[in-house]
Amino acid sequence: MTEHYDALETREPILRERELFLHLPQFLAHAMLAPGWAAHLKGIDPKAVDARPVLAKLPLLRKSALPALQKENPPFGGLTVTPISKLRRVQVSPGPIFEPEGETQDYAGVARALFATGVRSGDVLHNSFSYHLTPGAWMFDAAAAALGCAVIPGGIGNTEQQVETIAHLRPSAYSGTPDFLKTLLDTATKIGKDVSCLKRALVSGAALPASLRVEFDARGINALQCYAAAEVGVIAYESQPRDGLIVNENVIVEIVRPGTGDPVAEGEVGEVVVTTFNPDYPMIRLATGDLSAFMSGQSICGRTNRRIKGWMGRADQTTKIKGMFVRPELVSDIGKRHPQLGRLRLVVSRDKEQDAMTLMAEAAEQDAALEATVAQTLQAITKLKGKVKLVPPGALPNDGKVIADERPVS
Repeated sequence: MTEHYDALETREPILRERELFLHLPQFLAHAMLAPGWAAHLKGIDPKAVDARPVLAKLPLLRKSALPALQKENPPFGGLTVTPISKLRRVQVSPGPIFEPEGETQDYAGVARALFATGVRSGDVLHNSFSYHLTPGAWMFDAAAAALGCAVIPGGIGNTEQQVETIAHLRPSAYSGTPDFLKTLLDTATKIGKDVSCLKRALVSGAALPASLRVEFDARGINALQCYAAAEVGVIAYESQPRDGLIVNENVIVEIVRPGTGDPVAEGEVGEVVVTTFNPDYPMIRLATGDLSAFMSGQSICGRTNRRIKGWMGRADQTTKIKGMFVRPELVSDIGKRHPQLGRLRLVVSRDKEQDAMTLMAEAAEQDAALEATVAQTLQAITKLKGKVKLVPPGALPNDGKVIADERPVS
């Protein structure tokens, strides 16, 4: 079995760097055909951006700014080179952020991550990312097609039906969130269905705690993770040694000091910034809002690109819960719908190997009916179920924190 997707993965690091920055000036000129990028990079000479120190001087584009940009300049903030009529699909991420998908094969760069997980041509992949509006499922679907795999479009929900399908069609691989994989396995045990055909899993969209990985191992499933964003695809992915996440080919990753665009020293935790070469939807120094750090050395799997430690928290308070981004603005919207509430804090935790969230809300009266009503609003706004706990006025700290992510990093 071939261990690597192609020769790019084992290039000498110096050669990779040279080739990326040889291509970058031409690509920047291409990106600046889009009016949004022309305005954002005004005064920049693309020909001069031929090395990391020069790239580091370009302005950041914050992912959190995309909803406002798209509202001001619909549909995509002026950041697409390809007109909407020429796109394959248009999807929506929470925010909302409208995500264009072009005609490029494996446009999100997921195929390498699937290949590193052990997925090969002829395998059947059960894809449990949501196919409804959001881009995750389509990213993995396109990668499976590029590898020559059949796909079962499981999506989310209909858990027992998905288990029945897995038991009947016998797919060898799974893609989706780690939480939902556990749900499928537990449901299969409960209803007496054999899903032991699942041997490999590529999970994303939520944390993969060590305890849950041990559980998957015990069930005979080799679960690896990848780190991705809708705007840039797979940023980094695990290989079999599980010794960090390897930066994807054809992307440039920087780790910068939060609140600045300045690269930090290797090993120092900072914000992940990504530049891609997507001809339809270029991204130049996209500040993801995620924290990570570069690791020293290379993976023992033979891939020579740099490694990052994976997701280590948020540079801002936006967080990902069960694969969905929840932003401070959404918590604020809950307060606007219930003016009788005071300070709010969304606490994110883990409960029985699942993401869980509790909205702490100050209120003059501890009213169970109000708790239930606010819980309905919480689900309507975030698209996620959560608990609501009313506390007396002044009980929450006055520290400006709206979302408190208390999940363990590892």
